[in-house]
Amino acid sequence: MASTNTQNRQRWNTLHKNGPFSLKLFHDTKLNRDLSKFESYNAAATEIRRLIRLADNANERFRPMGSKWSLSSIAHCKDRMHYTPRLNLKFAVRDKDIHANSPYKSENVFLFQCGNVIKEISLALQKKQKSLKTHGASNGQTIAGCISTGVHGAAVDVGSVQDYVIGLNLITGTKPEDVIYLERASKPALNDDYIENFKCKIIRDDELFNAALVGLGSMGFIHGVVLEAEDMYLLHRCVRKIKKETALKLANTLNFGNFDPHFPVNPLDPNPPDYRGVRPYHFKVYINQYNDEATLPVEFIYKRDYFPNYKDIYEDPVPNMAQFIYTDLINTLIKFAEKVPGSIPALINLLKNSIMPKENKPVMGKLWEIFWDAQYKGRAFACSFGVDHTHSEKALKVLSKVTVDDGPIPGIFAMRFVKQSQAMLACTKFPFTCMIEIDGIQWKESDGLISLEEYSERMINALKQNNIPFTIHWGKNAKWDHPGLANHMFGNDVNKWKQLRAQLLSPRMQKVFSNKFLDDIKLS
Repeated sequence: MASTNTQNRQRWNTLHKNGPFSLKLFHDTKLNRDLSKFESYNAAATEIRRLIRLADNANERFRPMGSKWSLSSIAHCKDRMHYTPRLNLKFAVRDKDIHANSPYKSENVFLFQCGNVIKEISLALQKKQKSLKTHGASNGQTIAGCISTGVHGAAVDVGSVQDYVIGLNLITGTKPEDVIYLERASKPALNDDYIENFKCKIIRDDELFNAALVGLGSMGFIHGVVLEAEDMYLLHRCVRKIKKETALKLANTLNFGNFDPHFPVNPLDPNPPDYRGVRPYHFKVYINQYNDEATLPVEFIYKRDYFPNYKDIYEDPVPNMAQFIYTDLINTLIKFAEKVPGSIPALINLLKNSIMPKENKPVMGKLWEIFWDAQYKGRAFACSFGVDHTHSEKALKVLSKVTVDDGPIPGIFAMRFVKQSQAMLACTKFPFTCMIEIDGIQWKESDGLISLEEYSERMINALKQNNIPFTIHWGKNAKWDHPGLANHMFGNDVNKWKQLRAQLLSPRMQKVFSNKFLDDIKLS
């Protein structure tokens, strides 16, 4: 059997110190490695059902959590929290395991237990000469945490992490029949015989699957994730400064047909690129709202076929990417800025070379090497609004005005662009979503500095007043108890999501798998 170490705790915190939050019990389940992989996986499922039963019997809530990456309180539960990263089994799939009507190739289909972190998955896929299609700006989150919060990355034509997930193993209660394998009826992945290895009840339903994809940790315990990978590829990255009006026009149109990024060419490249008129894999615009410069740093990343000696030509990408990590100096100066709020714009302008990427020589690497690790692990904040890309310039002006006029706020803006997700409550709901982000260092409210909560409230109100439809990234800082927020963002899909959740979970289990975050957003 799997074994669980349960500790009495008084508090819990996120990686970026957005708490602390109160807590009673902290569960840490360890696999039995003496069993076969299937037996070990199933023993873990049995143990999870036991822990859910204990929570239910105590009339308490239960919450799985992974790498503590979210800056919101979405992963928190005051009663019982379960640490998942030790649950990290990996399964390849053979031809005979694929459903007869599946559109997927077996060589690209893998099952990962919930606690596998993105970096771990990337290294496992690399051994098979495969890669994830995209992931977030860093790679320390668990796969279950990524999809539960709708981590989107910035792949223009790929979508978010959940959009290459093709199957889910959910534990929705205390009974053996509450172990469910869920996938789309229109695109089945695994056949019944293979699923039988996991002792699952099989449900094939497109709408239910799309609801559970971004389940906010509240559609049951995600025990396993089946995903579609692709052949190994390389990403070619360079930051260029371009005219502000050009950058914003590209943001509004995503039309790169007549655009030349002036990408430096390495003469040793076996296939020297010409990116004129080419739509990038990734496009990100950085904006310092306190300095109206004529040019903006823009990150362009293009997808390349894999070739093994790329490091001989372009050097090891990881040390190059590591130089963009925030320094402790910023944190020190922000403490000073809390006492003298008016100094924040000057400090950010002074430090912009440490905060914003510089024009640099091209870097080439695999997905996990380019999007390497969290840029800052201290007391960070991040607000992230999704708008239709055609509204990107207008929304940026609205949010920047709030930041400057009602602030100042110790952070800077960036815009990323992501293809629409099929998940019902994904923040990337528009045909192409522009994620407008402001990232920075947490501050304390003072006489001249509004609180983070009030700042978030004012940004929400400003977007509403300017009739700009928006979403908010579930894992980021926001005024989550803003009245009617979920319905404003997702309309009737909120009621549909609740109805589908009630199909998966009994009323008792809906209570067990809720938390204050879900209460605040009126989804519990």
